[in-house]
Amino acid sequence: MMPFFRRSKPFRRLPAAPSETKATTAAFAPAGFSLLSGEPVAAWSGRSYHALSRAGFMRNPVAHRAVRMIAETAAAVPWLLYRGTDEEPGHAALALLGQPNARQGGADFLEALYGHLLLSGNAYVEPLAIGEALRELHLLRPDRVTPVEGRDGWLVAYEYRAGAVTRRLPADADPLSGRPALLHLKLFHPLDDHLGLSPLVAAGAALDLSNAAAGWNKALLDNSARPSGALVYQPKEGHNLSDDQYERLKQELEAGYAGAVNAGRPLILEGGLDWKAMGLSPKDMDFVEAKNGAARDIALSLGVPPMLIGIPGDNTYANYQEANRAFYRLTILPLIARTAQSFSLWLGEAFGEQLRLEPDLDRIAGLAGERDALWARIGAADFLTDAEKREAIGY
Repeated sequence: MMPFFRRSKPFRRLPAAPSETKATTAAFAPAGFSLLSGEPVAAWSGRSYHALSRAGFMRNPVAHRAVRMIAETAAAVPWLLYRGTDEEPGHAALALLGQPNARQGGADFLEALYGHLLLSGNAYVEPLAIGEALRELHLLRPDRVTPVEGRDGWLVAYEYRAGAVTRRLPADADPLSGRPALLHLKLFHPLDDHLGLSPLVAAGAALDLSNAAAGWNKALLDNSARPSGALVYQPKEGHNLSDDQYERLKQELEAGYAGAVNAGRPLILEGGLDWKAMGLSPKDMDFVEAKNGAARDIALSLGVPPMLIGIPGDNTYANYQEANRAFYRLTILPLIARTAQSFSLWLGEAFGEQLRLEPDLDRIAGLAGERDALWARIGAADFLTDAEKREAIGY
């Protein structure tokens, strides 16, 4: 931050910058100036997949950690597959989910799928069939896929753009070959019939605030970790600085005293110049609490207890273990359940069978205490037969 100058000669007012609007609905607000009053307003980043990926996942440590925590945790949960009421541990559909394609394992595939859902609100799985057999599954990047509506407003196809090539993928399965259609998973969107809404859209203001706070800290460190001041010129006998003198003084200050390299360098003043230091304490701006509040809002939108990612000042849960259980119950399991249901119906059509995918709750470390209590209660129920106990547990 550079010092500003005060002199008796009035400044020339620059014309206001023209208003800027976005051409798509992905924008959150016009940047820089209000359309009605022309006065400066807060500038918000976009809410498209690109903007959320860059401003959120790639720049913000809270959003990055929360998205990775959800995606990695959900992808690590093992699957169980049932055909009707019988468990099928060696079914081809389960093997396909374990190795969807030659470049991705099951955990990598599901981690990317959950990441697409969290950053875009949408995830697209393209099947690769050879003959009548489903061989591979591939993820399509959400920003490259566009839904195509028919005249009646119903979805008829998807267009996938990669470079200069555009492919048209049907929204329904081929009735002749029986090949499955593109699988589209989406989160709830109240204003869109065909696309989902990313949770980070609701936390857009918190993302901008958190990133702006990081930028403020960096600029403050570059300026020797203290706010700027005012260079006051006291004219003698009514003579003010000329425009040439004013511009030369600014250039000399920028060259000799700005930046971290010149931090602490003494300022030499002459000719009626006086330095007035200006300071803003963190308490005045409530800077730290605003930064932590933004981090909590980001974690809240994604469903991650702030305690799990080290955000101070959040005592909602008694301990870390309780927060971890809530994370599994309120965030991970609902996400897995909706994904499992979509895959069950889609893979069932592809294999021509009634399939049901479920997470293996006994192999989730975060729920071990709850499962032990359930086993104990069922084991103590003398009025149940062994078969009924197995069914109650989930076997």
